[in-house]
Amino acid sequence: MMKDRQTIRCEVDRQRGRHTAFELILGGEAVKDGITLSVSEQTLSDCRYGRIDLRIENEELSVCDNLSAETPLRVFVPLVESPLAVTALYMFSSWWSRPAFVKSVADIPDRTQVALFRFADRYACFLPMVGERCKAYLTGGTQSELQLIVTALYGGLSELHEPLYLYAEAQTVDEAVTAVFAQAAKLRNIRKREQRRLPEMFRWLGWCSWNAFYTNVNERGIRDKAAELAEKQVPVKWMIIDDGWLSLKDRLLYEFQPDREKFPEGFRKMTEDLHKSAGIEWFGVWHALMGYWSGIAPGSPVATEEAKYLCRTANGRLTPDPERGAGFYRDWYQALSDQGISFVKVDGQGTIPLCFENTLPLSEAAARLHSSLENGASRFDGAVINCMGMAMENVLSRPATAVSRNSDDFFPDIDDSFKEHLLENAYNSLYHDKLYVCDWDMFWTKHPDSAKHALLRAISGGPVYCSDRVGETDPDVLRPLIYPDGELLMPARSARPTADCIFTDPEESGFLKLQNIAPFGGELIGGCIAVFSLTEKESSCDFSPAQVEGLTECERYLVYDRADGSVRCVGREESVACTVKGKGYRFFVILPAVSQCTCLGLTEKYIGFAAVESIHNADNAQTVVLHAEGTVAFVSEAAPKRITINGADMTDIAQRRGMMTVVPMPERVGQTVAAIEL
Repeated sequence: MMKDRQTIRCEVDRQRGRHTAFELILGGEAVKDGITLSVSEQTLSDCRYGRIDLRIENEELSVCDNLSAETPLRVFVPLVESPLAVTALYMFSSWWSRPAFVKSVADIPDRTQVALFRFADRYACFLPMVGERCKAYLTGGTQSELQLIVTALYGGLSELHEPLYLYAEAQTVDEAVTAVFAQAAKLRNIRKREQRRLPEMFRWLGWCSWNAFYTNVNERGIRDKAAELAEKQVPVKWMIIDDGWLSLKDRLLYEFQPDREKFPEGFRKMTEDLHKSAGIEWFGVWHALMGYWSGIAPGSPVATEEAKYLCRTANGRLTPDPERGAGFYRDWYQALSDQGISFVKVDGQGTIPLCFENTLPLSEAAARLHSSLENGASRFDGAVINCMGMAMENVLSRPATAVSRNSDDFFPDIDDSFKEHLLENAYNSLYHDKLYVCDWDMFWTKHPDSAKHALLRAISGGPVYCSDRVGETDPDVLRPLIYPDGELLMPARSARPTADCIFTDPEESGFLKLQNIAPFGGELIGGCIAVFSLTEKESSCDFSPAQVEGLTECERYLVYDRADGSVRCVGREESVACTVKGKGYRFFVILPAVSQCTCLGLTEKYIGFAAVESIHNADNAQTVVLHAEGTVAFVSEAAPKRITINGADMTDIAQRRGMMTVVPMPERVGQTVAAIEL
């Protein structure tokens, strides 16, 4: 990041408004106004790692003048070379981040928590770090310096020994981001995405009560929705009862049991009934990290029974104690488990700085509270959806839970909200995916943008769940995302922008391309590209197989256009032109062409190639095993002489369309063997 002997600037603000400015040599030490300060940088694996050490001397029997609470430290980090473009992922609220596309580090938005740089011959990722007490974030710098704010939101500290940043350069953005977050996970003693275990329910289709009922949810509504899903044969396997079920007093948590007016018999009988009548395997409930949004009601049954696990914050809130709060969550989750609940969505995680300001240093409060939550969630085997928690003190503090919301809410009643939802999810995944399975939120199947939202969920690589009101679920919108039994055709990671879109504002270019991968045939990796138009005008772009990161490398690829059913064969770097209607979308499957015949999988599904579990090639023949039965397609230059499905000859019903042979079959659960002779 910096060269030895470079000068670094620091500004220190103290409680009585005293301001001290430093200029010191990187790795050196300076003493001024009772402050001893040093900033150092070292190499850790493929990263540069910056640290700051500070100590304030106070005279005996004098009024202490230690660090202020809000922005006690500003550090100006000089750049060896200015980037040509910057994509900054900044916090636009206390809980969510979104992208900004700027040309200079001077224009970096306030509260930026990840910055991506494009140079002429390389890329880089800069991560302001979270330490034991403080977090750092970027704000607008100078033309040649990054500006870091270091804060604990806790006044009166006289000594800090904290990380400042991690920085890595690489030949691709993804390589740089991967290096930085692998090192961050190691320093913070948390797991990377591949080390986290996705709870089983999130591999299946779900439904959430929020956009259907908001806080007016009740037992009758849940039962009616489950009955509708069963009648329409929509194979939802899990349900979340979102905000509105809790027993509250003055908008504070009152007791662990459900609201008696809304759920007169609790949850147990309802969950047992709906398991039998509607096939719902798992039920989850929503709650806020602090119990409810502002905490727990004083004098309530919860306050009395859980007193040893609670604390009173400096601003008067009664909340789970960061040190002892695991007992609170354990007791609550045991009570919920007794009611037939098997997972939780924990919201409002970004309220930690709001609740614990001047109670505990920010990073310490976050680390302890997330550890307490996950300790308690062991009752649910770690089945948690973390939500409203994209601030870096949340992201870098969860030890093991796998699922984390990746954007602000789906807003069904806000016109043109799809664009913002797309941008947040696409660009947040560039970093969030390194640690978590990213949840791209629920959606409505009955909505003007339902087809675009469905495609977005299909390629997201995370949980898929809808939130339609009673009577409004459209099964046809969901079928391309799932097998007949409700299991998801899930990609291997989160979708993210193609490399040529990372530093380009899609609202200016008019389009955004997302790419993802999934296992194909056991030993290969297939891919896909979705192209979305963000304007009223028709957009044109191009793509190539090389833009799909992680795709099996070979000389030739098949590109299948789901819109018109066409197939073409191209080289790895060969461009494919694409035109998208205003506010429209296109979807392409890209598969390695490594034999004389390629199975496209289940063509009625977006990620249908993931259904191909194994491929066996012989002389002029191919046999594939698919995860389920349905319309299957093969691509070959020669027309097939014979096709069988599970031993039955289907040659007569097969349809030849150019290089593609399609065998229309009804959808059925169960492994399927398809064989083709050329």
